[in-house]
Amino acid sequence: MFKKVYLEISNICNVQCSFCPVVEKDKKLMDLQEFEAVLKEVAPLAEIVCLHLLGEPLAHPKFLEILDICERYNTQIDLTTNGILIKRYTERIISSRCIRQVNFSIQAFKDNYPDRDLDPFLQPIFEFTKSAHALRPELYVNFRLWNQQSNDSDNEDVFLKIESYFNVTINRNVETGAIKSKRIWNRLYLHFDSRFEWPSFSLPHQGTRGRCHGAVNHIGIHADGTVVPCCLDKNGTINLGNVKEQSLQNILNSERFIKMRDGFLNGVLVETFCQHCSFITRFDKSDKKRQAL
Repeated sequence: MFKKVYLEISNICNVQCSFCPVVEKDKKLMDLQEFEAVLKEVAPLAEIVCLHLLGEPLAHPKFLEILDICERYNTQIDLTTNGILIKRYTERIISSRCIRQVNFSIQAFKDNYPDRDLDPFLQPIFEFTKSAHALRPELYVNFRLWNQQSNDSDNEDVFLKIESYFNVTINRNVETGAIKSKRIWNRLYLHFDSRFEWPSFSLPHQGTRGRCHGAVNHIGIHADGTVVPCCLDKNGTINLGNVKEQSLQNILNSERFIKMRDGFLNGVLVETFCQHCSFITRFDKSDKKRQAL
């Protein structure tokens, strides 16, 4: 039913990036019983499960047990991490057949510690990537640099270290509106993107027309069980229901969810909150491009 379900195991992070909003919801860790109950419903509906919405998955004290549960349900996992704790879990992540892709938010360290040496942060990530290629060459690894509104020179030190370690040459030309990924070594990719504004009622009204992938090819589930239509609904503003109180299928069959999904498919923003989301302009550009072609 969905390409991805963002299943947040924790909204707690070990850093506070300027890119990410401060979490306004109560701090929450999903316990193992809760996680398994939710995953049991999610697994048949999702091609891929992402273990975050906000928060750092590797900071969950029961992360290894969560992986065990994912393997029992044959779930395909995309893991997104700032990489600070990767050394602790390198062997287990590489050996886990349920993990299909690991995304490292490379910009996170510089954002939080601009004056620190990059090497102690990057070295374990580079070593993970080399080990993954040797032991599981089918595993995809993305180095994310989602800071493209900044000066390109902001990433030059990262480029140089990647080039030196992997013996590659990186093409510095980046156009985030077109091709966002560059394959640089086997299944290692650089993934570029620009910053965006998180949806908020404080943003200007964008109108009632637009499309979104939310509710169409993905949904989000917060660590407290709140179901939202979109991975950018950080505070659960569009609260569709709670999987701890009712079944996920009932939530997805609700009149509110169906109206919103059908609205997106027909270019109509049904929810007022969505009408204050500037991210929809990205999809408008894609639609115009396709029509022109």
